Amino acid sequence: MEQKPEAMGATMKDVAEKAGVSTATVSRALANPEKVSVATRQKVEAAVVAVGYSPHVITRNAKRSESRTILVIVPDICDPFFSEIIRGVEHVAAENDYLVLIGDCAHQNRQENAFLNLVMTRQIDGMVLLGSQVPFDTGLEEQRNLPPMVMANEFAPELELPTVHIDNLTAAFEAVSHLLKLGHSRIACIAGPQDMPLCQYRLQGYIQALRRNGIALDPRYIVRGDFTFDAGSQALKQLMALPEPPEALFCHSDIMALGAMAQAKIMGMNIPKDLSLIGFDDIELSRYSDPQLTTIAQPRFNIGREAMNLLLEQLQGRTVNGGSRLLDFEIKIRGSTAPSLHERI
Repeated sequence: MEQKPEAMGATMKDVAEKAGVSTATVSRALANPEKVSVATRQKVEAAVVAVGYSPHVITRNAKRSESRTILVIVPDICDPFFSEIIRGVEHVAAENDYLVLIGDCAHQNRQENAFLNLVMTRQIDGMVLLGSQVPFDTGLEEQRNLPPMVMANEFAPELELPTVHIDNLTAAFEAVSHLLKLGHSRIACIAGPQDMPLCQYRLQGYIQALRRNGIALDPRYIVRGDFTFDAGSQALKQLMALPEPPEALFCHSDIMALGAMAQAKIMGMNIPKDLSLIGFDDIELSRYSDPQLTTIAQPRFNIGREAMNLLLEQLQGRTVNGGSRLLDFEIKIRGSTAPSLHERI
């Protein structure tokens, strides 16, 4: 008999589409059938047969109570910001005999089935999310049937997950206030993606600092980027083409700040004489730029360490309520910011 085309490499997503349910529901129906209704389970089982899906090692792993493995979901493995957070996670994990797997969400559509299979086959005991989204399609009700999860760096209250992060709004407010104290009034902002909660908080901090000092918000002074060097470079080009270009710049990340600094030098500008510039994160590169970058320092290692400790509490059966665990930040004043020319006259 000729094999159906659907059976060749069928995925959990194929099963979900055939059954008319989410992929998380398929995962739960196969791994924990007692947690779904009889009707849903029958639909999923029929879809599995129809598309020829083979859930790999589910039978072998169902008998295993724990894998001693956790999954860290990273928005972009190439971004150096995340390295210290991951190191903090791994430090605590190793002390407690856990292995850490790294999942890169930069190509989330291609990875979704792989992440789901890890969950469904019980190859991981828990997850640490370094971004603001669960890396596969799941509602809040379905999320409760997934392994324990903790969010680090971000804060998304609608997910009701335990979270470790800094107060991004207050940190941004202090960064912009530093520029204002130096006498700058035309302060622009290179913001991150609009859909990221931490960027929303940092933008609010920027706006509140200006308003507190009686400075009207100019929408032209807000340019968005994607946390890359090139985004910072392109944003500075756009800002410096304005009729009244900014004299100071607050960036949502050090990477974009360093990109803007490099572009400023290409354009013949002197940092900080012609443009004061402050970043966010205090990545290692910020201390090796010329001049060194003024920035908001996040306790990245401690964020990772505390996130893993919270996950361990859940894995050990202790109740951990969702909500925010705030860690302290620090403003590092270095050579990229200086008093306004008006202040120096």
